Amino acid sequence: MKEKLTRFFRAAAVATLAIWSQPALAAPIQLNLSELLPDGNFMVQNVRRFASAVSRETNGEVVIRVFPAGMLGFRGHEQMRAVRSGQVAMADIVASQQIAEEPLFGIEGVPFLIGSQGDLKTLHKFVRPEFERIAETKYNQKILYMVPSPSQYLFLKIKTDKLAGFRDIKIRGADQNTVDICNAIGMAGMLIPLDELIPVLTTGIISGVATSATTAVDVEFWNNLKYIYPTNHTWSSNMVTINLDAWKKIPLQHQKTIEAIAVRMEPEFWDVSAKADGESLKKLAEKEMEIVQIPQAMMADIRKRTKPLMDAYLIRAPEAEPIIKKYFSAVGR
Repeated sequence: MKEKLTRFFRAAAVATLAIWSQPALAAPIQLNLSELLPDGNFMVQNVRRFASAVSRETNGEVVIRVFPAGMLGFRGHEQMRAVRSGQVAMADIVASQQIAEEPLFGIEGVPFLIGSQGDLKTLHKFVRPEFERIAETKYNQKILYMVPSPSQYLFLKIKTDKLAGFRDIKIRGADQNTVDICNAIGMAGMLIPLDELIPVLTTGIISGVATSATTAVDVEFWNNLKYIYPTNHTWSSNMVTINLDAWKKIPLQHQKTIEAIAVRMEPEFWDVSAKADGESLKKLAEKEMEIVQIPQAMMADIRKRTKPLMDAYLIRAPEAEPIIKKYFSAVGR
């Protein structure tokens, strides 16, 4: 009996020692991601899908925590600097909102430069390498993927079939390019952050908004606006980035996994954007907002008034000129 007990305690001691000698499981790498859009927006859902795939395919060793609706306190034009300094590890950044510091990021906002998602993909072939270089060398971050916003519209209280009907309407733009376009066609453009949009709209400080149909649904424009003008005057892309210091702390095999996920999911996210536009327009119609078919003469006038803005943009961003020339050649313009 004594011998059996001795063997039992010896085996228990060996088992205990084996447990103690095993290395402790490393805590997962947690990365906070700053997102300005509300949780229901398709861009946020894209980010959540990406974060879920990263967690799953790294076996829970890399975890991205998404903070929507500006919960971390950064505004649109502050996001890139926040990632650069490490105040936040990741962010979903609207490229065009960074043009005060980096004018090239406003290239998609040149009026009527891009006519469709297909055109935008062509432009990205030439401009995205430059975006990636600037992000890495000047802002200490890596672009993981980019997704365009849907088509752009003017949402107003009035219905008109002449450009003169837009005169002096106070309208919100999300970036300076959009504000300049609105001013060029006789409106009074105002640069207003997304988190301030509802108060200025409901109090009547503005009477219109230039944005996408998805944002119109997020903000419930039907409470204050009535008419939708499909101008498609600009495009704008979001880019999900990660601080390079945070990136370097991720094991190499997981870096490769994350890059592969981004490459795989980006085309899916572009499709989601296109689909979200149609779904949002349907929702707005259900809320009795009306799409105004813009007469050809009125549209021609809009294009004529905004054409000089390209020359003005190229003065601010001369590095964009060879990119635009390559793009025009590729699309036959």
